[in-house]
Amino acid sequence: MALTTTARKRKAVTRDSPEANEVILSDSGSNFENGLLDEILSQDEDEDEYESDLEEDIDDYGNQTESSGTDVEEVTVDGLSLAHSGKGNQSHGVGQTLPGFVDSDVQKQAIDMDETSDKGDESNYRVTQDANGNPRYIYNLIDPVYDTDDSDAPATANTIGNIPLSFYDSYPHIGYDINGKRISRPAKGEALDALLDSIDVPKGWTGLIDPATGKPLELSQEELEVLRRIQMNEVPEEGYDMYPPTIEYFTSKTEIMPLSAAPEPKRRFVPSKHEAKRVMKIVRAIRDGRILPYKPPAEAHDEEHGLKTYDIWANEAPRPDHPMNVPAPKLPPPGYDESYHPPPEYLPDALEKKAWEEADEEERVKEYLPTNHDSLRKVPGYEKFLKEKFERCLDLYLAPRVRRNKLNIDPESLLPKLPSPEELRPFPTTCAIVFRGREGRIRSLAIDPSGVWLASGGDDGTIRIWELLTGRQVWSVRLSDDDDDAINVVRWRPGNDAFILSAAAGENLYLIVPPITDPETEAKSREVVDAGWGYAANGSTNGAPKKEPAAHWARPGSRQEDEGLLVKIILRNTIKTISWHRRGEYFATVSPQGQTSAVAIHTLSKHLTQLPFRKLKGLAQTAQFHPSKPIFFVATQRMIRSYDLSRQELLKIIQPGARWISSFDLHPGGDNLIVGSYDKRLLWHDLDLSVRPYKTLRYHQRAIRAVKFHQGGLPLFADASDDGTIQIFHGKVVGDLMENATIVPLKVLRGHQVKKELGVLDIDWHPREPWCVSAGADGTCRLWT
Repeated sequence: MALTTTARKRKAVTRDSPEANEVILSDSGSNFENGLLDEILSQDEDEDEYESDLEEDIDDYGNQTESSGTDVEEVTVDGLSLAHSGKGNQSHGVGQTLPGFVDSDVQKQAIDMDETSDKGDESNYRVTQDANGNPRYIYNLIDPVYDTDDSDAPATANTIGNIPLSFYDSYPHIGYDINGKRISRPAKGEALDALLDSIDVPKGWTGLIDPATGKPLELSQEELEVLRRIQMNEVPEEGYDMYPPTIEYFTSKTEIMPLSAAPEPKRRFVPSKHEAKRVMKIVRAIRDGRILPYKPPAEAHDEEHGLKTYDIWANEAPRPDHPMNVPAPKLPPPGYDESYHPPPEYLPDALEKKAWEEADEEERVKEYLPTNHDSLRKVPGYEKFLKEKFERCLDLYLAPRVRRNKLNIDPESLLPKLPSPEELRPFPTTCAIVFRGREGRIRSLAIDPSGVWLASGGDDGTIRIWELLTGRQVWSVRLSDDDDDAINVVRWRPGNDAFILSAAAGENLYLIVPPITDPETEAKSREVVDAGWGYAANGSTNGAPKKEPAAHWARPGSRQEDEGLLVKIILRNTIKTISWHRRGEYFATVSPQGQTSAVAIHTLSKHLTQLPFRKLKGLAQTAQFHPSKPIFFVATQRMIRSYDLSRQELLKIIQPGARWISSFDLHPGGDNLIVGSYDKRLLWHDLDLSVRPYKTLRYHQRAIRAVKFHQGGLPLFADASDDGTIQIFHGKVVGDLMENATIVPLKVLRGHQVKKELGVLDIDWHPREPWCVSAGADGTCRLWT
């Protein structure tokens, strides 16, 4: 690259300097190191052309300097500075490159300095002499493989363009880089698999192949960060503002005057002649028939397929009565209660409104409640409007198209034929004895296995034992001095070999042997209860670390032991129900407030308490043992689960469909059970048939508190409700699987008074006779025979 003459000359005027004719070399050497003279190579032809011009320019320049009185001039020749010093001490000009010009002194000093600099570090050029004896700088060849910051392209980018890589299948390379070197084919097949197996998957590995290079495509850290942000539903770009300020394209300021005050042009008020011509052209086309009016496409009728349909209610005009005239069913006219401003006598009070809201949708007489509004515009939208219209469409769709004569059928003949209650005797019908003498509610009662004694417990914390046939109280004991601990449940141990009563007051469970029987039976009963103390004294831990016991078995004290209270079991929560196993060895208690300790199984002969469930789904309500199999039933609020005790697994989940289960009882055969719920329903389940109820009975107005089967072989069961009534049913179960159970309602027993919305709280059957006893919130027990 040659420089012009005007570009090579540069004049610099400085002060006089005491030093003159001083040759100064560049200290930094940046012109040589950075390759500024890379293109100024030794070119003989160019040098010959420039030598004569340079000599003339220098002579002219020297003459101008002498005539003008300046003393210093610096000329840069190929990286050398020629300084002519006068009186000035610093040059302010910029040197200009003059190739091919240097005197002998300068050449000698430059050669010496080049030799010394080569010793220190290796340069990228060497100095020689040309034919005229001038210094000649010959630079080394440029290595095509160099690092540069001028481009962001990858170092090994393939430069084959749009040529597919399949053209290089027969070659060991896949293309060429920017320097013309071959790009080797990446490893594939077994070598690549072995390499991948030997190393871990690198960060950014995608498993894809770059079509341009044939190498695995890897993602950078920035791309991985973008993908992470997209997966986390974040903004992909950092610093992106999701809510930029609103740009108001139109000002919100209302201008008083228009933008232009010029008057409206006349053409805006004169009809357009061009539009009139086009309208007339369209009118002529319509008159000539060239433009036809739009006609909707004809609908495809069923006549094409040979079917003809008729709308029998297309004409709603009244017609005389005829067998072929079937009028559309009409809706009844609205009444006063459907008005937006009904009379006051049609508006429900608070109790009626609450009863309507608590009732099931199936049991409601009306689908709406009459509501009063001041004006028609305050009437809100009817939420069941679409449902009523849909039901109306169903009425029209399912309406009979053919007039049929009504059949003379007795409605009672459609009901299933049930036996008469007179044929199903005996069952309790009247109240024979009333047991009085208590304060507060009687929460629980039970008849002993012999059928002679009746035990009851209530809010006063006292257990009373009555003679069943005479109604005489023979024994009583107070379990706790605390008035808050009411007796929630009392149950007799099954079997006639011992006379043991269990009762629960708060968190305490007592095993009692009442001193009202013969001494021999009382001694045997005490031996059965005291047998567990010997087992506990011998110990059965075998050196294992002791865990916190589920319950604490202790003696209540000498005073209570003399009264017949032999064992006191302290549990973690309040006990609500007690259920004995048929053999009298085990009994279960349920504490609804407990979580892991809600259900506990106790062993009488070992004085041992076990918690069979670590975590129970739902709030436990009651539990019972199967009458003949090792199966344990646990009832929660909505489900009843049966467990196999021998295999310790869940057998079945019974779904009564009740909102809150209050109690349940098993049939003596073990294949049927009845469930009572607080939502006033009594449900019969056939366990061999389905987990769903076989029958749902609704005979009560309030919650059902207790249900009970007769365990003495009579096909009877009963339920007790808060409405103060007891329902007696006949429930016959046969061994034939093809025949379902027969359920017949027999009698409604009334006699208990309702106190604070509580009626009959518990019920029990005599072990042999068709008698039942009931405990009420009015503080009385009644025997029904």
